[in-house]
Amino acid sequence: MGTWASLDVVWELPAEKQIFGAVLLFSWTVYLWETFLAQRQRRIYKTTTHVPPELEQIMDSETFEKSRLYQLDKSTFSFWSGLYSEAEGTFILLFGGIPYLWRLSGRFCGYIGFGPEYEVLVTIYADYIAPLFDKFTPLPEGKLKQEIEVMAKNIDFPLTKVYVVEGSKRSSHSNAYFYGFFKNKRIVLFDTLLEEYSVLNKGIQEESGMEPHNDGEGDSEEIKVKIKNKKQGCKNEEVLAVLGHELGHWKLGHTVKNIIISQTNSFLCFFLFAVLIGRKELFAAFGFYDSQPTLIGLLIIFQFIFSPYNEVLSFCLTVLSRRFEFQADAFARKLGKAKDLYSALIKLNKDNLGFPVSDWLFSMWHYSHPPLLERLQALKNTKQD
Repeated sequence: MGTWASLDVVWELPAEKQIFGAVLLFSWTVYLWETFLAQRQRRIYKTTTHVPPELEQIMDSETFEKSRLYQLDKSTFSFWSGLYSEAEGTFILLFGGIPYLWRLSGRFCGYIGFGPEYEVLVTIYADYIAPLFDKFTPLPEGKLKQEIEVMAKNIDFPLTKVYVVEGSKRSSHSNAYFYGFFKNKRIVLFDTLLEEYSVLNKGIQEESGMEPHNDGEGDSEEIKVKIKNKKQGCKNEEVLAVLGHELGHWKLGHTVKNIIISQTNSFLCFFLFAVLIGRKELFAAFGFYDSQPTLIGLLIIFQFIFSPYNEVLSFCLTVLSRRFEFQADAFARKLGKAKDLYSALIKLNKDNLGFPVSDWLFSMWHYSHPPLLERLQALKNTKQD
C-alpha cells in the first residue's frame, strides 16, 4: 500500500513538478547506466594484460601495454569528469541556476547595448575552416595514386583529386575520408596513414642505435622487430584496402542513408519543438514562470525533454553504424583486399592507441565501429592467401 500511496502522491503533483522530477530521474539513470558500462570495460583493461593471439604477429607487448595504461587513465578521468558534470547539472537544476544565469545574461546584454532577448546563432562549416589549420597537398604521381585511380574507376567513383593532409601536426591518429558533391569527389589521406609519408617514422631508425644497414645484413632480429613494430602507417596495399572500405560506404549508399536519417530526425525534432514550445508547464518546471524565452525553450526541449528519445536514437544509430562497417569490410573483401585490410586494421588500432579487447555490453552500447577482434574474425575465414 505504501508504494501505491507514494505513486498517488506523485501523480497529484503539478505538471511542472512531475516534468522536473522525471528529467532529474532520467538524467541520473543514464549516468548510473553509463558508469556501470564503464566499470565493466575498466575491468577488461585491468585483467587483459597479454596480447591476444590474433595480434601477436603485429602488435608487440610494449605497444599493447601502452594502450592498456592509456585507456585506464582515460577511464579514471572519465569517471571523475562524469561525476562532476552530473553533480554540477543537478545542482544547477535544483537551485534554479538556469533562470538565474538567464537573468544575469539579460542584464549583461542590456549593459552592452543589446536587448535581453538578443540571440546569436553561428554555423561553422568545417570544409572551409580545415584548410586554414591543416596543410593539404596533392598526392604525388606514382604507383599509389595510379592504383587509387584504377580502383575508383572500377567502382565508378567520380574521383577528381587525391590529397595528403598533415594530420601528424595535431595527432598521431590515422584516417582517410572522401568528400564532394555529385561528380566532384576528392579523397583525403592523413600522412599518418601512409608509412612512406609519416613524419613519425623518420626518426625511428636513428633512435637508440636501431638504424639498420641498407642491405639488412648484420642486423639482429631484435632490431628488425623493433623497427617493424614502432613504425607508423600502412603500406600501399593496406592503404588501398582502407580506401576500399571507405569507398564501400559510398558504393553501398551508406552516406546517403545517413543523410536521410539525419534530415528526417531534424524534421521530427523541430516539428515536436513547434508543438511543445507553447507549453507553459515546460518553462515553469525549470523556474520560468513569467516568460518563455525561445532560446531557453530550445535548451529545455532538446536537452531535457528529448533525452529518452535521444538515448534510444543514439543506440539505434550505433547498431546501424556497426552494420554499415561490416558491410564496408565485406565490400573491400570483394575487391580482393581482405588480407591487406586485416593487417591495416591492426596497424591503425595500434597507431591510434586503441585497446583491442572490449566488454561486449560496453561496445554494443558505445562503439559505432565493431571491436577490432570482431572485424578480424569476420575477415579471417575469407582472408585471401
